[in-house]
Amino acid sequence: MSIKKIAVLTSGGDAPGMNACIRAVVRAGIYNELEVCGVYRGYQGLIEGDFEAMDARSVSKIIYRGGTILKSARSDDFMTKEGRKKAHQKLVNEKVDALVAIGGDGTFKGADVFSGEFNFPIVGVPGTIDNDLAGTDFTIGFNTALNTALESIDKIRDTAAAHNRLFFVEVMGRDSGRIALWSGVAGGAEEILLPEEKTDIDELVEKLKEGKANRKSSSIVVVAEGDDMGGALKIAEMVKERMSDYETRVTILGHVQRGGNPTCYDRILASRLGVAAVESLVNNKSGVMVGLVNSNIKHTPLSKAIKNNKLLNEELLRVSKILSI
Repeated sequence: MSIKKIAVLTSGGDAPGMNACIRAVVRAGIYNELEVCGVYRGYQGLIEGDFEAMDARSVSKIIYRGGTILKSARSDDFMTKEGRKKAHQKLVNEKVDALVAIGGDGTFKGADVFSGEFNFPIVGVPGTIDNDLAGTDFTIGFNTALNTALESIDKIRDTAAAHNRLFFVEVMGRDSGRIALWSGVAGGAEEILLPEEKTDIDELVEKLKEGKANRKSSSIVVVAEGDDMGGALKIAEMVKERMSDYETRVTILGHVQRGGNPTCYDRILASRLGVAAVESLVNNKSGVMVGLVNSNIKHTPLSKAIKNNKLLNEELLRVSKILSI
């Protein structure tokens, strides 16, 4: 199939670097003599036909901006066959031959179903701070979110030490503990609590007591929001009941991790993957996610890129346990 016009959209939660990727898709499309249009508000905008033609100037001065100029939304309508049929008709009406979808797990599930139903060429680009997609070492936004979390942990460490306090720092990660694991190791956390591992409060308390007995004047516990005990506030309450002599505080970083200017790494990653997505479509390769593995572009079927197929870094888990004494 000869592709003459492509569309690009961002879907699901925003991630720093999405704009850099949009820029790369648009300019790579133009370089390959394609027409390019943007779709506003993800799959919902696709259903409603919210398209806009884009050229090289449309994406000027956005490589350093957080968020997404195309906006993002979650679409219940796209989960229905009727909604997807409307979306396909809008693409046909707009004479769009292929689609680049930037997003995470939900975005790729929708893209995989849509592509199969209508035999429509789609390439996914991994844009999510959770870094939970198989087929890529890192997702767009993960590095920036990590650095945002780490900067906060470093600052909290200062005040924890000044006041001899125990701090529980909750980071994002409803189903994935990667932000917690990486920022916890880099921030020297005494304990890291993850959705992928069962939390044992008694064991946590014993570790904290051991640290105090070894003259630790302050401690930081990094908690992923999806921890099985209900998050940092609940865990802090349970620990306080067992360690009433330890002054305890909780900091929930929340959505601050999703915003901000992308790091150099995320801008480069987004640029490479955006170009790779367009080149995949030009070469009639679709139904895949473009990722980066060992610094090389890799194509993974959309159905295999979902988060449940990616395991935590066991080596980093081991390191975290060794260094938490």
